[in-house]
Amino acid sequence: MSTHVRHHVLGATTLAAVMLYLDRICIAEIAKEGAFKSDLGISDTQIGVVLGAFFFTYALGQVPAGWLSDRFGTRTMLPIYIGVWSLCTILTGLANGFLMLMVARLLFGFAQAGCYPSAGSLIKRWMPIPQRGRASSVVSFGGRLGGTIAPILTAWLLKDYLSWRAVLILYGTAGFFVAFHFWRIYRETPSEHPWCDTGEQELISYGDADAGDLSPPQFPPLLPLIRSYTMWLMCFLQFGINLGWVFLVTWLPTYLQEVKHVDPKTGGLMSTIVLASGIVGTLCGGMVTDISIRHLGRRWGRSLPMVACYTVAMVAYLSCLRLESAWSFVIAASIVAFATDLSVPSIWAYMQDVGGKNTAAVFGWGNMWGNFGAATSPLLVPIVVDATVPDADWTPAFYLFSLGYLVAGLCALGINANSKVE
Repeated sequence: MSTHVRHHVLGATTLAAVMLYLDRICIAEIAKEGAFKSDLGISDTQIGVVLGAFFFTYALGQVPAGWLSDRFGTRTMLPIYIGVWSLCTILTGLANGFLMLMVARLLFGFAQAGCYPSAGSLIKRWMPIPQRGRASSVVSFGGRLGGTIAPILTAWLLKDYLSWRAVLILYGTAGFFVAFHFWRIYRETPSEHPWCDTGEQELISYGDADAGDLSPPQFPPLLPLIRSYTMWLMCFLQFGINLGWVFLVTWLPTYLQEVKHVDPKTGGLMSTIVLASGIVGTLCGGMVTDISIRHLGRRWGRSLPMVACYTVAMVAYLSCLRLESAWSFVIAASIVAFATDLSVPSIWAYMQDVGGKNTAAVFGWGNMWGNFGAATSPLLVPIVVDATVPDADWTPAFYLFSLGYLVAGLCALGINANSKVE
């Protein structure tokens, strides 16, 4: 019998992912409060700028924040990232105007950019190859869970207990405890952990050719990333899936209300069902990718599950063009969410496979392009569809979403988890 320290490490990382999305998503619920706008003296346009500022620094911060984790260690950098974004959450609650709010959100985006790249790197160090997909799905589930409870918890606190400022201070303070908990539990490698015995160390390193290469990278691996054909395919893949998936968390409520004529209360239930389907997909995806590599090897075991997921998502989006009832549309959208999140653990595991000692930076590079897709999609929808007209024709939008998944599926065919970025 060996120790199970890796499970404690995974739990602490998952808790960090919950806080990542809780702090990120809560601001949308707070921004709807009249007191938020009146206390800060800002307009709806300025609120839109503040909400969008996060995605700018979050995307651009992926590679440098990931490299800092590779260079100086996840035990040092991830608690710093959690602490900085928690401080920014508190500063958002203490803001006295637009300028302070904007600075806090820009720094908040950069600090949060380091979380998932760091998590991807530590999973590679702490989980055996056959379990990395499931470990990735657990951490990703933590993020989805945080995003799901953020609106409900925030609305409940705002309604009966706290002001919007106090809610943000509460969330930010909780983040410092999470940062300390992670620092206490985590060590860079199993061999450095006083609770981890030799049996668990051998289990984790078995079959991993990179297990002995622990030297930190001196510089961000920009040239290897640019030269890597398979990594560019991963970048276009992530851009494509976010081009289609982001509709589910941005324009879906508008579509249900203005096209399907659903009342807001029912529309909220429908949106929750769609996003909950994604959570189920995330939990299943780790098992799928781990089973696939056991039977198909790394090359096709990582690639084919993604191809299948994006094919299903594309067909589901195309079927929306022929679905009349709102509930049948919700079923199709739920299939898109399930299939997309089913592929996420395969994406994480792929970047752990090819990243070597640069895993966090590699993860950040792919995530950066995915977030560019996430930022592009909401802007393109109003261009291809006049969303202000109740009976607008959304056909071009669903062709756009389907095209994103088609590109992602074709790119998934070409990626090779045996091709290292070095």
